[in-house]
Parts: sequence; structure tokens; C-alpha cells
Amino acid sequence: MAELVALDLPAGPAFVAALRDSWEAGDAVAPLDRRLATPARERQLDMLSPDWLVTPDGRRRRGGGRPVQPGDALVMSTSGSTGEPRGAVLTHAAVAASARATSARLGVDPARHRWLACLPLNHVGGLSVVARALLSGTQLEVHDGFDADRVLAAAGPDVLVSLVPTALARVNAGSFYKVVLGGSSPPLQVPANVVTTYGLTETGSGVVYDGRCLDGVEARVTAAGEVLLRGPMLMRAYRDGTVPFDSAGWLATGDAGHFSADGRLQIDGRLSDLVVTGGENVWPAAVEAVLAGHPGVSDVAVSSRHDPEWGERLVACVVPTDPGTPPPLGELKALVRDQLAAYAAPKELLVMTCLPKTAIGKLRRDELRRLVRGPA
Repeated sequence: MAELVALDLPAGPAFVAALRDSWEAGDAVAPLDRRLATPARERQLDMLSPDWLVTPDGRRRRGGGRPVQPGDALVMSTSGSTGEPRGAVLTHAAVAASARATSARLGVDPARHRWLACLPLNHVGGLSVVARALLSGTQLEVHDGFDADRVLAAAGPDVLVSLVPTALARVNAGSFYKVVLGGSSPPLQVPANVVTTYGLTETGSGVVYDGRCLDGVEARVTAAGEVLLRGPMLMRAYRDGTVPFDSAGWLATGDAGHFSADGRLQIDGRLSDLVVTGGENVWPAAVEAVLAGHPGVSDVAVSSRHDPEWGERLVACVVPTDPGTPPPLGELKALVRDQLAAYAAPKELLVMTCLPKTAIGKLRRDELRRLVRGPA
């Protein structure tokens, strides 16, 4: 009977060996987030309900596990950025379909290319690098966390790496054959060898590359503006047995998007992130992209709070380049007016030392809203 093996190991050869051994035994694997505090770690284990727990000290039966189905390969915890995490169950067929499609799109040649994995392996963006390297027979180097100097030391014209925007800003992208960029909204401009991706934990990593669906993947946008996805690399179900597909196999992503004139899928943001101010719809990601171009802005996010006149007013949450001289609100407003529209300009500036983010640099918008709006 197939069992679920939770891996509580640092990223490296031992993790890869444990993953391979579990798969060869017919078991599924759930990588754990080793940075979690004890209470959060226990909640994650309770949600995953593994049969076995593998730590640097050895392997022990945990007991109380819920069955996995034959053919299940991975149970990936969602980021939990909008609540308690869930486990997305990915089959071997789904993982293999993802590996084939991504390798084909990127032009990976196992005889001459190498993959570098430097993102957390408990996130699908990190683990998918390991999976596609193993399944394609491509050389693999695994780092336990992102270190810019070490990443650059491992770079080369034959190396592919998966990064998030915060990590991309700290390395020379031109040092690699290809950089696969995901995790959050990309910068407005990226080097030619950087491939921007869109996907979810539920899709087993990115399924849309530079706005184009991978082979076998379909995308459509509903009348309400929600992006739907369908394809062979999508998850089977959640760990609790919930199946989030409609009768035709479409997954509702919760993201808003549209197709550009040349047929590329453009993601506007989470449907729940839309701000309606003065009757106008404003997507925070678009405003953030403009504000990030101000030299006095080191990091930025846009949220909102109630306004008696406008309904909602936009709040620019800025981490300044120089904490002693944050950028003036007037300059930020002018920048947005010039590049987007006057109604999209922030009406308030909130200076912060850091923004709430996940381990891979994805903004926790719900937490940011709580910080901006205060207790409910």
C-alpha cells in the first residue's frame, strides 16, 4: 500500500536521495518547511497526516496517516498566505507531464545542461526543479536556501535556475542559460534569457511561460475575468479529498486576467485584491510595478483602506531605499498619474521597514491589509 513520507531534511543530496528512494518504493513525498515554529509545524503535519517522518536523525513511523493512492508522487503544502495551508496531491503522471512540457519549452538538453535548485524545496517552484532534473536525467545541484554569491559561483552558460523576483535582483541573470522566474509578479522588463511563468501549487509549477501555455495546457478567462486552467500536470485533489475542478476538468484559479492582442495571457492579480476607488477598478500589481521604478523605493506594495468619499483609497506601503529620506507622496502620485491614470495614484503613503512575505518572497496581501486597516 502506498504511504506518505514527510521529509524534514535540509535541501541537498540527502533530500534528493530520500525523495528518489520513496518514489522507488511506491510512496508519495511531502516536503516540510523547516523554518516553521513548532506550533505551525505541528499544524502542517496534522494537515498532511504522513505515515513516516524522515529527519536528519533517521526515519520513524508517525502513525495516523491517511492513505494516498497508488500513483501519487507529491503532497505539496500551499503557501497559506490567505489562511491555513492545504495539501495539493500531484501524481507521478502529473509531475512527469510538467517535466516534459517545461523541458521542451526551455530547450533543455540533458547531455549538456545543468539545473540549479536554490529555492525552498517545500515550495513547488523549488521542488519542480529537482523533479524535472531527476525525470529528464539532467545534472542537478541543490542549495539549502538562496545565497547570491553561491548561486553566482554555480552559474554558467549551460545552467538553468528557477528564481523569484527578489532573488533575480541580486544576481546577474546573464550568467545563466535560462532563468525561470515565478512566485510573484515579474518586473516590467527582464533580460532576454529570463522566462516569466504563471502557475500555482495546484498546477505543479508554472504552466504558462511568457504568456503562452505549455504544450497540453489550456487557459481561458470567464466573463467575470477569472482565469481557468486545464492540463495533464494539474493536481489530482487536495489532501482532504476535495476536488476543485468543474465537470469539464477546469481549475478556477482565483486570479483575474485577460488575453492581450497577440494572444498572451496577462495576469492582473487576485480577484480579491481588486480595489474599487471612486467607481474605478485598480489592480495593485500594476501600481506597484510603476512605484518600483522610483529611485527612492526599495520595495513596495499597494493596499487600501476605507474612505468616506472614495469608498476605498489606495495606500502605498513603501520600504525606502534610504530610511531617513522616504520618497514624497507627491512624487509617487505623479509617477502613477503619468504612467497609469490619476485615479490609480495612491492617496496615502505608509513607510515600512519590510513587507510581509512568504519564504519565496511572495507578498502576503491579507497580512498587509490587516496592517494597513488595523484590527477588524
